Amino acid sequence: MFKRTHNCGDLRSSEIDNKVILNGWVNKVRLHGQVVFIDLRDRYGKTQIVFNSDNYVGEFEEIKKISMEDVLSVKGLVRPRIESAVNLNLSTGEIEVLVYEFTMLNESATLPFMLDNRDNAEENLRLKYRYLELRMEELQKNLLIRHKAYQATRSFLSENQFVEVETPVLMKSTPEGARDYLVPSRVHRGKFYALPQSPQIYKQILMIAGYDRYFQIVKCFRDEDLRADRQPEFTQIDIEMSFVDEEDIFNYMEGLTKHIFKTISNINLPDSFPRITYQEAMETYGSDKPDLRYGLKLIDLKHYTDVSDFKAFSSVERVKGIIVNGGEKYSRKMIDQLTNVVKKYKAKGLAWMRLKDGSFDAGISKFFSADLQEKMQNELDIENGDILFMVGDKSKIVLNALGHLRIEIAKRDDLINTSKYYPIWVTEFPMFEYDNDNERYTAMHHPFTAPKEEDINLLDTDPSRSLSRGYDLTMNGYEIAGGSIRIHNPKLQEKIFSLLGLSKQDAIEKFGFLVEALSYGTPPHGGIAFGFDRLVMLLARTENIRDVIAFPKTTSATSLMDESPSNVSDSQLKELGIIINNSKK
Repeated sequence: MFKRTHNCGDLRSSEIDNKVILNGWVNKVRLHGQVVFIDLRDRYGKTQIVFNSDNYVGEFEEIKKISMEDVLSVKGLVRPRIESAVNLNLSTGEIEVLVYEFTMLNESATLPFMLDNRDNAEENLRLKYRYLELRMEELQKNLLIRHKAYQATRSFLSENQFVEVETPVLMKSTPEGARDYLVPSRVHRGKFYALPQSPQIYKQILMIAGYDRYFQIVKCFRDEDLRADRQPEFTQIDIEMSFVDEEDIFNYMEGLTKHIFKTISNINLPDSFPRITYQEAMETYGSDKPDLRYGLKLIDLKHYTDVSDFKAFSSVERVKGIIVNGGEKYSRKMIDQLTNVVKKYKAKGLAWMRLKDGSFDAGISKFFSADLQEKMQNELDIENGDILFMVGDKSKIVLNALGHLRIEIAKRDDLINTSKYYPIWVTEFPMFEYDNDNERYTAMHHPFTAPKEEDINLLDTDPSRSLSRGYDLTMNGYEIAGGSIRIHNPKLQEKIFSLLGLSKQDAIEKFGFLVEALSYGTPPHGGIAFGFDRLVMLLARTENIRDVIAFPKTTSATSLMDESPSNVSDSQLKELGIIINNSKK
């Protein structure tokens, strides 16, 4: 190998007539008789190199055997390209390197797929050969964005007196919502560590220990069903602060988010981020992570349907709808497709009618009198050609179904401006959700979230109405961060555990060290955790979290490249005292 003098993105016209050495992969080969043009690539860029039989001193037939993804080391002379061959889209597009000596560092086997376009192969094949896919320009760009986001995060937080502290990866299993990944102990047979779902307890302990401002870019693990924006192992920017309230958290986290977007992508986010309560978000957008890049707000319609002749909605709890412009393009087939969308979310169907020539037409319009139609036109922001979609059912089903319908319509009608970013805080989440199956309350965020001070009395009378001091930062339909002001009073924490169905003994067994620590002078504190992978996904303008993780898992939590998870030997299992039971019962 020749020691390179430049990388493949360095050379410019100022280097003309200089001798250089480049190392890299063959990106493209073009044979023109006794002249061979090759694009040589490394992670910094591409340079066109030229082999000419008139100048090359070696065996020219060997040059013609060079193929895609071979690794070369070349010596050559920088010269200008002819004017017609200048490529202004390439940083090195004004020059080329005339090669007079080269070494084949490694020949590539036949590729399982071409590397010029990710759509050339199914995702599972690309994940099996992830090391090849990672050579592609798109993924290299994404991982560089991720790298820069790490640096920007550490820079901002360090400058604002946050201390980076590592917390254990092997910890005690605690009930935090999702299933734990368990790690058996060889030394303590029959006992298990858990991989942390988050460093929640540890960061609260750090506040009790007096560290005031903590952060960590940390791996977290949750054994749960996966989707495009979720992985079994993921990365958080974990943050906790003492002697703060919500306003302090919002101020610092808005500063961090603005710093990251400006540093990485030169995007200016608003000076301050708007806020919306959980209830407002659900009623207006049908989602607690609303996408504000388009309208399509949910509107109440039950006071209209109750006085109509459409009896299917007369006994339902809620009726809400969405007004969509350009309704004439919605064919019966398209409406049937949208009906299937809302049915996925337990709605019984999708009612609709279209405004045409000053009156409602088609769908369920015949059940609405002329006077009622006129009233609706006067009170709703609806115009000729618009279509009104409606869902009636229990409140939770209506909001959820229309929230997903809203997203589907925005995608179909191309309403989403992918170059815009709209952050918004969602606040005042309910403290609890009721689990009908187990007949008990579950925590909406986690059991350490403090209730609003004015709602503490409701814990004794009507816990379902109590609101929390939890908050999420959402952007473009994704939750990018979530947190809360924590409980710092041990008696209040015990009360919350009790409402969640944990006896005092259970609470001590599961969280005893935290409960005890709270009694030793705990400061008021709160924090937040950013989904780092989602943040990078937004910066990279992709909708698949696997595009911004070097070695991701599939939606079935497997790694196709290294074939994990895998079987282990009987001797390993015996050493750990584990017997595999393959029964499905």
